[in-house]
Amino acid sequence: MSQNHSENCIFCKIVAGQIPSKKVYEDEEMYAFHDINPSAPVHFLMIPKRHFANLMDASSADEALLGRMMAIAPRLASEQGCRPGDTGGFRVMVNNGVDGGQEVYHLHIHVMGGPRPWNKN
Repeated sequence: MSQNHSENCIFCKIVAGQIPSKKVYEDEEMYAFHDINPSAPVHFLMIPKRHFANLMDASSADEALLGRMMAIAPRLASEQGCRPGDTGGFRVMVNNGVDGGQEVYHLHIHVMGGPRPWNKN
């Protein structure tokens, strides 16, 4: 079940402005910011401003928000430098729970992309 804020959550503290971040996007329901330990040339996180521990805490009432986050991801990826089309692109990933590799228990979507010269196509 989601709640507005979790007092011990690092991402809730980022949304509240208590911890600095490099903002990519913000609106009334979501916040996107650069990952502090990027795994790709473009790597940012998209989070709901309301606290969800993970995707299993979302309900059918959250479908519009989650869908909008996915719909906005391509535009933000492009604005951050991901190339469009089949030769470019980006990855969207949600780690969910211990078995899914989740480290911060506030639902977040990783958006990763950008040129990778070490990969051979």
